[in-house]
Amino acid sequence: MASKKLQSRKYELAEQLEQLFDEYKSILVVECDNVGSNQMHEIRKVCRGKCVIYCGKNTQMRRVLRKLEENGRPELDKLRAALKLNVALVFTNESLAPIADMLMENKMPAPAKAGTLAQCAVRLEKGMTNLEPTQTSFLQALNIGSKITKGMIEIINDVTLFEEGDKIDASQAALLQKMDIMPFAYGLVVIKAFDDGSLFDADVLRLTDDIIVGKFKNAAMNVAAISIEVGQPNLVSVPYSILLAYANLLAITDQTKYSFKLADKFWSGASAAAAAPAASGGAAAAPAKEESEEEEEMAPAANLFGDDGDDY
Repeated sequence: MASKKLQSRKYELAEQLEQLFDEYKSILVVECDNVGSNQMHEIRKVCRGKCVIYCGKNTQMRRVLRKLEENGRPELDKLRAALKLNVALVFTNESLAPIADMLMENKMPAPAKAGTLAQCAVRLEKGMTNLEPTQTSFLQALNIGSKITKGMIEIINDVTLFEEGDKIDASQAALLQKMDIMPFAYGLVVIKAFDDGSLFDADVLRLTDDIIVGKFKNAAMNVAAISIEVGQPNLVSVPYSILLAYANLLAITDQTKYSFKLADKFWSGASAAAAAPAASGGAAAAPAKEESEEEEEMAPAANLFGDDGDDY
């Protein structure tokens, strides 16, 4: 009888998973390591109305995905390949980035466990602890200097118990538990996102409009630089080519008697900008005046582009 109930439950979960694929367009693949049932229940309450979290065996989820692929959804093969280790699927019709942030924020503090890798470095500061003198053996086993002060253990010097990524041993875990220190925080970790038939890493969800625009600008500048260097104009290089040509023409007017209207306007503006701080500086006003007189001597004798008066 138990076997029939279990088989019936499997069919029910498989049908539920198929319905989720029909109802929702976007999916997040999340890691569930060190996430207990109570924490998962709390996360589901927070996500209610925004997304649905489906937890099941990978073999069963892959079986359902293979069935959907055969029924006309071949794009799901990428998602099926991502179902490895301890993962769950989060279904939603909303934007993926806010859902991913919401899942990542719902973490709970957890104690260190022997045999696991440290999420972060743990440093014990010197000072009084809540340990009784009978617990000195834990500190001695970890080479932590201590002394008895007023019936309690006092750590003499600051000590780093372990670094990020180190494997935690039983003595370290026991010491942290006795000191009521829970250094880690576990929750659902988004590793993949599936949207519009494409599977991509979770880092893509952190891209903002400003980052995308900035990367586009940098790419356009690089294309323009290459185009100018090889002499092959294109849409992004033409404005820079015009600016370079204008700068060259200004240099010509500075060294010759030729000029044009935009050059006269530029030099007059430059003279005014140089004269303004000089006027407030007293003695420094004289050089600015001389410079202005020199520029007056460089009045245009002939227009570089002809005498028709066109403003280039």
